[in-house]
Amino acid sequence: MVDKLVIAVARTASEVKQGGVFSSDDRVDLLKEVFRDEPRVECLSFEGLLVDFADSIGARVVIRGFRALADFEYEFQMAQMNRELAPTIETVFFAPDVRYSFLSASLVREVASLGGDVSGFVSAPVLAALSARLGR
Repeated sequence: MVDKLVIAVARTASEVKQGGVFSSDDRVDLLKEVFRDEPRVECLSFEGLLVDFADSIGARVVIRGFRALADFEYEFQMAQMNRELAPTIETVFFAPDVRYSFLSASLVREVASLGGDVSGFVSAPVLAALSARLGR
């Protein structure tokens, strides 16, 4: 679909309040490790509006994912707002494989923090970082 893929990680003021295991910088570093052998993938963080970031790097397509109907409703509203803010940027939605439709970062984080095996849901670098961060 695209010649180059930029994985954009939002840096937000609520990052600390959300209780995430990894900061946006940590997530970018992990993504760079996961995709280190794929020259067409670039991982960056940004602040502010996604459409402003997309425009600043010359992107004309934003790819978003959703797991369930509730996610779609939110993503659809966001896509409509983004279209109003930046009509030249199109949003494309991908649905997950049904095997992963129930997954969320918070669910993986909770299972990992309780000592559960999440190796089937995260990449090897993320699993190692989770283990190190959670003291396992």
